[in-house]
Amino acid sequence: MFKNLRWRIVIPYVLLILVAMATLSFYLTRAVRQSAQADLQEHLLTQTRTLAEVARPLLATETEAAALEDLARRWAELVNARVTIIGVSGTVLGESHQDRLQMENHLRRPEIQEARVTGEGSAIRFSETLQREMMYTALPVTSAQEIVGYVRVALPLDSVEHSANQLQGTIFTGTLLITLFAMFLSLIIAERIARPVRRLTGVARRMAEGDLSARLLTSSQDEIGTLTRAFNHMGQQLREKVDTLAEERTRLATVLELMADGVLITDEQGRVELINPTAAELLNTTEAEALGHSFAQVVHHYQLIELWQGCQEQSREQTETIEIGPRNLFLQVVVTPLGPGQQGTLVIIQNLTALRHLQTVRRDFISNISHELRTPLASLKAVVETLRDGALDDPPAAHRFLDRADREVDALTQMVQELLELSRIESGKVPLRLSPTPVADVIAPTVERLRPQAERNEVVLVVELSPELPLVLVDAQRVQQVVSNLLHNAIKFTPAGGKVTLRATDGEAGVVRVEISDTGIGIPASDLPRIFERFYKSDRARSGGGTGLGLAIARHLVEAHGGEIRARSQEGHGSAFSFTLPVA
Repeated sequence: MFKNLRWRIVIPYVLLILVAMATLSFYLTRAVRQSAQADLQEHLLTQTRTLAEVARPLLATETEAAALEDLARRWAELVNARVTIIGVSGTVLGESHQDRLQMENHLRRPEIQEARVTGEGSAIRFSETLQREMMYTALPVTSAQEIVGYVRVALPLDSVEHSANQLQGTIFTGTLLITLFAMFLSLIIAERIARPVRRLTGVARRMAEGDLSARLLTSSQDEIGTLTRAFNHMGQQLREKVDTLAEERTRLATVLELMADGVLITDEQGRVELINPTAAELLNTTEAEALGHSFAQVVHHYQLIELWQGCQEQSREQTETIEIGPRNLFLQVVVTPLGPGQQGTLVIIQNLTALRHLQTVRRDFISNISHELRTPLASLKAVVETLRDGALDDPPAAHRFLDRADREVDALTQMVQELLELSRIESGKVPLRLSPTPVADVIAPTVERLRPQAERNEVVLVVELSPELPLVLVDAQRVQQVVSNLLHNAIKFTPAGGKVTLRATDGEAGVVRVEISDTGIGIPASDLPRIFERFYKSDRARSGGGTGLGLAIARHLVEAHGGEIRARSQEGHGSAFSFTLPVA
């Protein structure tokens, strides 16, 4: 009950009224009782004085007790009260309501003692004779300045108590009515106060459940109205803040989702609180598997764990480059403490694998081109020195060395031209003259041109072309260059007695697949991922000629046509290169 605002307002009002009315009742009843007792006392004293005047002659002449008894009874009937006539020694000489002979000495009665001392006496006490609460008044009867006896008149206090009780009943009835009215009025007032509070509570509950658009309309200008307007303003401000935070959170989530770097946040206990998709991919886990687990359980790599522990122990940023061997990942990891006092850590994982690969390719490119240029340049230098040392005087030898120099210059020229060609293809500056072309028109000229080379190497060259192949949308001259490079390599690295097969099939998704396979020496598995790089040569190709640019040019030309080129090989069991061309 006391949890309800209405009763918390009503009950104090009711209690206050009850206490006030009880106090008023007590005060009025006491005042009325005292006033009634005073009036009754005055009335009894008047009766007693009159009785004293009547009884004086009888007491002064020591009249027989029978006459005094008769006087007491007659006077009691007259004033409707109890009358007692007492001798100077305290002996009851006359009594209206009891046998005087059975009554004890009354000299020690309070009212008699007071009358003897002060001239009049009164007392209120319970009468053992009448078994009632009585008021006694007594006066001494004097004759010749001497007390000859006492007269006493007594009345029960029933009338006084009746008046007091009647007043108390009236006050109780009034109190009940006032209390009921006050309760009704306070309930109305409390309801007017509690109703907007309940509405505010309902709106607050809706806002707590996520409905930040909930508002409460009010037209009152009192404190409740002021509170309601302040609450509505607070709700508006809260909604704007939440919308702003939600928008910023969405932006942050989008940034984390699309970041190329991995981001991971741990709490002060080392449990993962946030991980973006990039970090989950780099750490070979998922968001569901990572959240709530310890950092060590998520990363599974001792170097990362040691780096994170170092940040925890030293409370400062830690940076280290880490290579994860099984997946060939090269990562730069930055671990930063979040705020003072070990509140958590921010782990940023940057994937430098592609950058490292590019650095490796650049380094290999410089190494390869240096190697390729060194041989013809060394040969040219040797030719020049030989001619300078006297070979010019021997015309046949001079012509032979000049022919050799010419071949080396041609090789250098071819290398430079292929480099320029590859650069133009990579930059997209080589225009493709696309036109619907039969597959046979692309493959046949190249095969016929290289067939003599296959025959010289004693290699069987087989061509398998389906007559139902669709037209392809290609630049025929550029595709012939691709076929020439692949077919030339297949013939070159196939021993005598081997076979090279060129076939074209109608592939899926609107492409024609061209495949050139051989039974040659094959390519080592370690070299296979890099054979399309510029100047890269596997160990099998080191002893042969060539610039090492043919496959790189072939790859870029195929990709320029929107196709893809692949290679598969097993060392000692031949190789197979395939590429796709779009159907016209």
